[in-house]
Amino acid sequence: MMNTTRTTKRGLLNGESISRGDAVRLILEAIERLGENVIGMGRKELIKKLRQTIELGVAAVEQREHTVCLEEAGWESVRAREDCRATTRRDLRYYLRKMLKVEGAAQLPLRAMTTRQCRDILQRAFGHSKSMYTKGRAILHSIFAYGMRQEWCDVNPVARIEVPRVVESPKAPLVQEEVQRLQRAAEMPEFRDMKLSVNLLLYSGIRPTEVSRLRAEDFCWQEKLVIIRPTKSKTGGGRVVPLRGLKQLRPQERVIPKNWQRRWRALRQAAGFTHWVPDVCRHTFASYHAAYFRNLPELQLEMGHRDCELLRTRYMSPMLINEARRFWQASHC
Repeated sequence: MMNTTRTTKRGLLNGESISRGDAVRLILEAIERLGENVIGMGRKELIKKLRQTIELGVAAVEQREHTVCLEEAGWESVRAREDCRATTRRDLRYYLRKMLKVEGAAQLPLRAMTTRQCRDILQRAFGHSKSMYTKGRAILHSIFAYGMRQEWCDVNPVARIEVPRVVESPKAPLVQEEVQRLQRAAEMPEFRDMKLSVNLLLYSGIRPTEVSRLRAEDFCWQEKLVIIRPTKSKTGGGRVVPLRGLKQLRPQERVIPKNWQRRWRALRQAAGFTHWVPDVCRHTFASYHAAYFRNLPELQLEMGHRDCELLRTRYMSPMLINEARRFWQASHC
């Protein structure tokens, strides 16, 4: 080992990599950069200081060059979030695969990636959709944040990428005839176990996935409340929502069936819906609540929104007042 080291040093000084003149210039440059730290030092002290400088410099270079590629960092960050719910992990994997399919992206070293490269990856993977671009940006940002904790990079270049402004458009609710079709389908003997679910979707504004996760312990029948726990909500924030229209539900109908998603699709088909807008029941609840009760702070709490701004852009339509009156009167709330 000692002979190998000596041979390597001799090779370096014989002109294979650097000349003796180069070595002298590097030493002088190091002394000049050290400045006042070495003024007045003797030969031994100066050599000791130069060795210390070299050791620290080598450590800094190794640290700076220590990194992994985007593909490895991305999958490691996904594995680190195994405690997330299944739908979140599915989204992480889907968006990461989309980014890694961008030509040349997978093998980019994380530490060397620039804001321009990150923006280009997002644009090529999700440029067709503002909402997907926004979510993709958040996931790429989280990959770099994880990379910084692992010391694979020092900065998060995604932080400099602006979040696209999404202009919210009003959401059209179901009309009363469509509401009645859902309710009539839930009255069919084969769908009685979905009657509570339809009621929660329409008159409590709970998201379909949240309804499917509800269990008996989440209902407070005496207080007429249902608890959407943080582990079961879409956003990870809990809320308490009033139960409405309970007079129309017999005790045996107060159930959430297994295989809920399949049952929900079957009920919609039985009600004659060939095309279904995701979350339209939640939009219906919010639109008619805003138009009839005119109480946005209360609606904000029931919907689980951080503020009222989204409600103002999506659901404030005075033209809905007559439909809203029929909707709430029909619910017997």
